Amino acid sequence: MLAAHKTHHEHMNNNIKQVMMLSAWGFTMVVASFLFLYIGHLLDGMLGTAPNFMLGLFILGFFLCIMRMYQEACEKRKDV
Repeated sequence: MLAAHKTHHEHMNNNIKQVMMLSAWGFTMVVASFLFLYIGHLLDGMLGTAPNFMLGLFILGFFLCIMRMYQEACEKRKDV
């Protein structure tokens, strides 16, 4: 009975850790995307270009976060 309770408790802790990791990645993705968007906006203002840098850096920031999240997921899968 105690072993089953401990296993359930460990399973719940693992789920909470996974949810926290996904929340952190969501926050990181939002911050990085807006930071790259802002830097692109500044570059477009200095260079007088259309939203080229703004959109390009926004997409770059988003895909860099996705790529890093995928790499971390692959590492976690290898650990299991």
